Amino acid sequence: MGRELPPKYVIKILSRLENRGFSAYMVGGCVRDVIMGRRPHDWDICSSALPDEVLAVFPRSRPTGIKHGTVTVKMSGSSAEITTFRSDGEYKDHRRPEAVQFISGLKGDLERRDFTVNALALSRSGEICDLFGGKEDIGKRLIRCVGEPVRRFEEDALRMLRAFRFSAVLGFEIEPATLAAIRKSAPLSAFLAKERVRDELQKILLSDSPQTMSSVIEFGLIDDLVDDASARPELLSLKKLPKNRALRWAALCALLLNSGVIKESAGFLTLLRLDSACVRNCSVGAKLALECPAANALSWKKQLAENGAEIAQCTAAACDALYGRGSLRLLRSVIKSGECWSIKQLAVSGDDLIGLGFRGTEVGSVLSLLLSHVLESPSDNDKTLLLSMARELAAAQGKHSS
Repeated sequence: MGRELPPKYVIKILSRLENRGFSAYMVGGCVRDVIMGRRPHDWDICSSALPDEVLAVFPRSRPTGIKHGTVTVKMSGSSAEITTFRSDGEYKDHRRPEAVQFISGLKGDLERRDFTVNALALSRSGEICDLFGGKEDIGKRLIRCVGEPVRRFEEDALRMLRAFRFSAVLGFEIEPATLAAIRKSAPLSAFLAKERVRDELQKILLSDSPQTMSSVIEFGLIDDLVDDASARPELLSLKKLPKNRALRWAALCALLLNSGVIKESAGFLTLLRLDSACVRNCSVGAKLALECPAANALSWKKQLAENGAEIAQCTAAACDALYGRGSLRLLRSVIKSGECWSIKQLAVSGDDLIGLGFRGTEVGSVLSLLLSHVLESPSDNDKTLLLSMARELAAAQGKHSS
């Protein structure tokens, strides 16, 4: 596979640091991606330069994580994080080190990293520093801890979720010793901030292997979020859905509800700190899919009329995950057809009805009646015809048009 070349701005940053007498390398996930022929999302750099020295070399840089030695450097319209070589101090909360110690050598910096495939460094000249067999594990498609896995997970419990995330995103297996350590260390995940858990779960959910979520549940990594961690949901159908956040969360909730893993989806999503709109749309969509799944174009138009496009699409995605009916495709064809499914799309407006003598809540009620008719008979969405129907209603109620 072809190797992705580092962008010029990254090479320029490395050159400038080296010209000032510092050692500097690309490091971590970007090196892994380069070896795999993937395009890195971010280019991280580690260096012997202390934060103050980085700030002196790059006056326009920002001290974004100065406590942990990280400075963000702007170069040619792009940015990269430069972190001083460091070793981590004691982890007391299974989340982050209490302190870090800046060191002069690359080896100590790579030793603190989570997995061998991420403990790689790449020099400006293209030489790869691989002290822990990361290249071999990439070739074997394995996720393996650097050093003793239980200790790694005791340091930062998020690494357990990251193992499953990398497995899902990269298509790698987790090697047996690392997997056994995850099972042993799983209770530590309760110490994690739910925002960090959410971010990892969402990356799994939006990967090519969203069914990896079943392993996350099986290994007990979200026991404090679910009602029955012993249930084994079948999540393979998630793969067939578009990689859309709301659609996949809605479908996941429906599958977890159906299997008894959770009893109520709004609470589950709220615990994960998802935004209120996503919680509402996904939880309502999952509930509707389980209770009264739409079966044809007319029922989807009624669903659109009642709940709007966002909830309807969440419902359709959940239906596809549960029943495999092609509901999302049908719903989207209804939306694309241009047929009326909302009051806004009616050929008459509230002002038209006011002109016929309707007032206050009567206006909304009549518009709803007209919409119900048009949902059944799309060709009747004609202003003349709908005004005629409205006049008949007005006459029946003794109203006089102005």
